Amino acid sequence: MSFLGVDASLTARRWIGPGQEVERMAEAMAQSTALPAPVCMTLARRGVAPEAAAAFLEPQLRDLMPNPRGLRDMEKAAVRFLAAVGSGTERVAIFADYDVDGGTSAALLLDWMRRMGREATLYVPDRIDEGYGPNTPAMEQLARAHDLIVCVDCGTLSHEPIAAAVALGADVIVLDHHLGGETLPPAQAVVNPNRQDETGDQGHLCAAAVVFLMLVEAGRQLRAAGTQGPDLMAMLDLVALATVADVAPLTGVNRAFVRQGLRVMARRERPGLVALCDVARLDKAPNSYHLGFVLGPRVNAGGRIGKADLGARLLACTDIAEARAMADRLEELNTERREVESAVRAAAMQQAEDRGLDAPLVWAAGEGWHPGVVGIVASRLKEATNRPAIVIGLDGDEGKGSGRSVAGVDLGAAIQRLAAEGLLLKGGGHRMAAGLSVARELLEPAMTRLSELLARQGAGEAGPADLRLDGVLMPGAATVELIERIEAAGPFGAGAPAPRFAFADMELRYARRVGDSHLKIRFGDGMGATMDAIAFGAYDGPMGAALENHGGKRFHLAGRLEINEWGGRKSVQLRLEDASPAADGGE
Repeated sequence: MSFLGVDASLTARRWIGPGQEVERMAEAMAQSTALPAPVCMTLARRGVAPEAAAAFLEPQLRDLMPNPRGLRDMEKAAVRFLAAVGSGTERVAIFADYDVDGGTSAALLLDWMRRMGREATLYVPDRIDEGYGPNTPAMEQLARAHDLIVCVDCGTLSHEPIAAAVALGADVIVLDHHLGGETLPPAQAVVNPNRQDETGDQGHLCAAAVVFLMLVEAGRQLRAAGTQGPDLMAMLDLVALATVADVAPLTGVNRAFVRQGLRVMARRERPGLVALCDVARLDKAPNSYHLGFVLGPRVNAGGRIGKADLGARLLACTDIAEARAMADRLEELNTERREVESAVRAAAMQQAEDRGLDAPLVWAAGEGWHPGVVGIVASRLKEATNRPAIVIGLDGDEGKGSGRSVAGVDLGAAIQRLAAEGLLLKGGGHRMAAGLSVARELLEPAMTRLSELLARQGAGEAGPADLRLDGVLMPGAATVELIERIEAAGPFGAGAPAPRFAFADMELRYARRVGDSHLKIRFGDGMGATMDAIAFGAYDGPMGAALENHGGKRFHLAGRLEINEWGGRKSVQLRLEDASPAADGGE
């Protein structure tokens, strides 16, 4: 049964309220803990039992940390890494992917080694010239000048490049989280929770978390030998950034990593992150939203359309002036990236609409589309259609593309199968994201086959995603204190969506357009209490015009609560996501 009778909102969605079981659990929790009802509802929806509420609201990393040795090759990797660091003569290179997860993974190792009095060579491949992961020329070049190469956020499928490095006498360690194949490359150690011979219990970890666990193991081995390693808790700011930016689920130890990492970040001790916050005009302690949508895209900008290693070098930088210069450059590149993305997004959406948005796979391919933005555009297509999406940039006889998936559909496995069948030049990834290269002549048959594989997993059966709500609030009850208490159940993000509340039968006091497509409104319950709301992209669909020209109609409004800080004052704001006319129940 629909919530508040809304079967088709202004964005054509059905509203779904909490189930009876969740409501019962929330009620029991409210009685036994004296927590506010909206907090109890948020916890109950996440499956937290009343007796576990207190521990959940204050997660302790020590209680949630997996044993690093639970991952295969972990002990071996730490032994070889420590041997190189401790020798004083062995030369170490770090080969990192060009995204946030790769950059933070590299920065963790560079930071740790520097604190141990050692330096390492950083190598990040160029997205356009070299593509994703280790390549043979780069690995041979590094092997000739280094004794140990550590591949982070890549390498699990790189058999030939790693074999080439080993043949020249270098040892290779892989610290990764991408889906593994049937065989492993000839590295000293391949630490990856998504190896085929792993249990998958830690498959939700991003690469930076895997690197962090290796450093935990290294610290244990140092202590056993009577030596103290660097303070790892101070490095959780990097793990938090990677976890959110790589859209890892914010559950279990990931949630604790992000909670603790945000506390570290608030201390403003890492010059690179301080400079990044400053150029982004972030004048308060970051939260998980800022990691994913403010800081992450800026770190990514170098790998997308600029200098590939800029993000990693910034995160590992210790000089404030140098960090500011790099952050300024990333800000410029991010602005440029947004412009490029906007043009590609418009063309891709048009193409996808012409092809039809109700298929199991939504895809688009265009001449010269920049490889650095196809992943972001794929995300936008996925969000708009609730279907897996692939976006490909064509250049000569080849296309390079990126894909994003929806819950319950393993895109990485389907892409790997396509590559094994010979329809792709190469491809890989994980459940929610993947990359691929395809010959132009095989583009259509490859996408047709991928659509078939995804259909078998249930892709394409969903309509516009239902809007799930956690209950009804009145404007007068939505206080800053309440939101702060709800935030304790976070951080929110992938795998842990922020709670959404409905405000039923509200009158609109004013509504005005802001910028190109956003809407700002003030609403009230008719009894004195009012609230502000902002709806981003409201005019991209029918909601903006319907609310702006409300003609005195009352509406049910739905969205997420947030605290707006302006001029040193805090106020409550609704991030408006949907609305429905109140009088007719949304019909």
